[in-house]
Amino acid sequence: MTSYHLTEERLSAYTRYLHAEERSPGTIEKYRRDTEAFCRWLSGAPVTREQIAAWKAFLLSQHYAPTTINSMLAALNGLFRFLGWDECRARFLKVQRRLFRDASRELTRVEYDRLLEAARARGQERLVLLMETICATGIRVSEVKYITVQAALQGRADIFLKGKIRTILLPGKLCRKLLKYAKKQKTVSGEIFLTGNGNSLSRRQIWGEMKRLCNYAGVEPSKVFPHNFRHLFATLFYRASKDIVRLADVLGHSSIETTRIYLVTSGAEYARQLNRLDSYHKINKINILSEI
Repeated sequence: MTSYHLTEERLSAYTRYLHAEERSPGTIEKYRRDTEAFCRWLSGAPVTREQIAAWKAFLLSQHYAPTTINSMLAALNGLFRFLGWDECRARFLKVQRRLFRDASRELTRVEYDRLLEAARARGQERLVLLMETICATGIRVSEVKYITVQAALQGRADIFLKGKIRTILLPGKLCRKLLKYAKKQKTVSGEIFLTGNGNSLSRRQIWGEMKRLCNYAGVEPSKVFPHNFRHLFATLFYRASKDIVRLADVLGHSSIETTRIYLVTSGAEYARQLNRLDSYHKINKINILSEI
């Protein structure tokens, strides 16, 4: 019987593979973190189906959400696929598709406006423009580097990620703001969002600036992170267009099922939809009775 052991060399090789596959920095970091956590938990024991089942049970006992556990298992399966350990592949937990999002994590348009106002009041021009750019285009935080002077001049940005190129349009008003900011910073070409030293903004820097803004804006920190601005864009785009296929293209999703996750409404919105449906039935019943 074949014995499977995880080593630091194998984990490092997998990380290099993910870089070669041009996976996003956030994905690489998460997969590295999740596979290392499993390796530490094994404490040198071989990888077996029994151990993987025990790992799932351990994560459940630590009160991880089922969706979080499945994302951690996806990282393991990617590693096992890379190593050719197909018989070690983990089975995902069965999770019913959510009907609505957790309101404590949903960023509303009103809260987004408060964040912009707070950043302006604090003189954080770069952060204001960064939030506006993500919310106006739906780009990932790892794609901010593709917002260049040339892109603003052309009104579109070509984004290269995961071996694919997609083109996103930049609204005219946003382009004017970007070019005005670039001119003020004496940036004549290349990336617009840079540090004071002229380096690219890191994911951690962007995340940190947004979190520090929460207290001043009166918005819960659990709602404020770069990906939530992308979610807000998706919600607003779909409300305006009702075209999920087009939205999937704009967001760079290869599967519409991924896009559906972005369109899950809050519990409050779901309740309003049910109330509207109830009102419709009542009105319809009255109309029917009046015709008798």
